[in-house]
Amino acid sequence: MGRNNRPPLLAPFQVRNFRLQFPADLLTSWGMEMEILILGWYILAETGSVFLLTVYGSLQYSGTLVAPMFGMAGDRFGHRIVLCAMRASYAVMAALLTILAFTGLLHPLYVLLISAAIGLVRSSDNAMRNALVADIMPGEHLMAAMGMSRTTADSARIFGSLAGASLLAFLGIGPAYVAITVCYGLCFYLTSMIEARSPGVPASGGGGLTFLREVREGLVYVRNTPNLHAAMWIAFLVNLLAFPMTSGLMPYVAKEIYHIGQTGLGALIASFATGSLIGSLMIGVIGRSLRPARMMLLCCAGWFAMVLVFVQMPNPVAGQITLVMAGFMQSLGLTPMSTMLLRTAGIRYRGRVMGVRMLAIYGLPIGLMVAGILIPWMGFRATASMYCLLGLALIAAIGLWWRAAIWPLTAIGNQR
Repeated sequence: MGRNNRPPLLAPFQVRNFRLQFPADLLTSWGMEMEILILGWYILAETGSVFLLTVYGSLQYSGTLVAPMFGMAGDRFGHRIVLCAMRASYAVMAALLTILAFTGLLHPLYVLLISAAIGLVRSSDNAMRNALVADIMPGEHLMAAMGMSRTTADSARIFGSLAGASLLAFLGIGPAYVAITVCYGLCFYLTSMIEARSPGVPASGGGGLTFLREVREGLVYVRNTPNLHAAMWIAFLVNLLAFPMTSGLMPYVAKEIYHIGQTGLGALIASFATGSLIGSLMIGVIGRSLRPARMMLLCCAGWFAMVLVFVQMPNPVAGQITLVMAGFMQSLGLTPMSTMLLRTAGIRYRGRVMGVRMLAIYGLPIGLMVAGILIPWMGFRATASMYCLLGLALIAAIGLWWRAAIWPLTAIGNQR
């Protein structure tokens, strides 16, 4: 098939760097999904505490407050260099947990401490990989590339979660962590092979103070750009109120609501990811015809609606069906959001804007911790329903407040 006749879904693979980044991101996502599922189950099984489970889930995002610093480092030194350093640290920490597991020294306290340390770094991985995609990809293929890049995380939630659950159930935590360590080692190697693009922000004098000033410039830029400001609030909202129900609390849903084991937990996570994968592939095909800001608003509202339906389902089969729809809406909402952020930011502010975007993820640990307090008091379904209804109301409020920036077809956020 000639270059001009390639389907939009495959067009990004014309770029050699993307052919390297795609498997690197895929291996990273597989490692992360296996690790989160395995350690989440370990914490719940060892302690029996939903609160400690939410603490563990929250620690995955302990680095969100410093995400703008990673973004600024990427803008100044190169996104590939920063991403390589991050992924090397994943491999080192996974190797440490492997040693602890095989020596019989693994303990929930050690898991929480190591999770806190790696969470300082891993919170920024998605932002850095998106910025690197924008660095290496021509503008006309950016939406398709973002859709294809997102499939790495979606497929990992399907197959990575199932693989992690199966490895844990049949082989134990030690062999499972060998697989995770290998994934992280290979992803570091592939990322290091990407040809780096010159950083968009030249290094300047002033040391740390200048560095902090440049981070502040990114925050001010987002605050003064209406479509970016609206997107950040939506990102915070879905992390606060939607993600906890489909990520950190899923082990609780499997064990306490549906009374199923590790394999059933993997199936629930895979169902949500299947819908997300379908959405990402659709974006890869029709992405150039989408209006990013409108899609972001409408599909994030649809995500809340489908999670609201999911938490009412009485059995795991019905739950899996609604999770597919929730995942589909999530992908159609968040991928256009990321594309809009990258296009609006341009080369100079790309890393910093994505770093600010990662600050929104701080809503997830807050949402998890609050849910961990409310669930024993109100019950899971009541807590989740309250989260979703509040989310729908606030999405509507954001749409009204920033209507001029995100709804008209002529708005900068809806440029194709």
